[in-house]
Amino acid sequence: MYSKILILRFPQKEAKKPIVYHLVKDFDLVFNILNARILPRREGMMVMELSGTKKRFKDGVRFLKDQGVRVQNASQDVNRNDDKCTHCGACTAVCPTGALAIHRPEMSVAFEQEKCSVCELCVTACPVRAMDVTPSNQVFFE
Repeated sequence: MYSKILILRFPQKEAKKPIVYHLVKDFDLVFNILNARILPRREGMMVMELSGTKKRFKDGVRFLKDQGVRVQNASQDVNRNDDKCTHCGACTAVCPTGALAIHRPEMSVAFEQEKCSVCELCVTACPVRAMDVTPSNQVFFE
């Protein structure tokens, strides 16, 4: 099984189409939406993990591009500024993957970056803004 986390940017005229549905039906791909912002009459953005055979994955990405969707590899990293972090734990409440967790009995917040899905929920939850997202290598699929 081939799997990647992608960032999809939908032009406003394409945001109403059932594009993700076709990834499942026509290309036999499995998806997990990690983050999405799609508003009427605006560009939409979705972060999803897409899985399937390598051939079907490539065909699905080609379909997305043919529909006007910009497809990027989610080559971003969430980073924690240890000098700013107060270990309050607010980020652990919103982290869907367990990348941020409270270690007991120390009551310190541990960050396991390899578990991070780059959903960015921790960035907005952090009251001292110790979490941020930085591009590591923005690669557009050819």
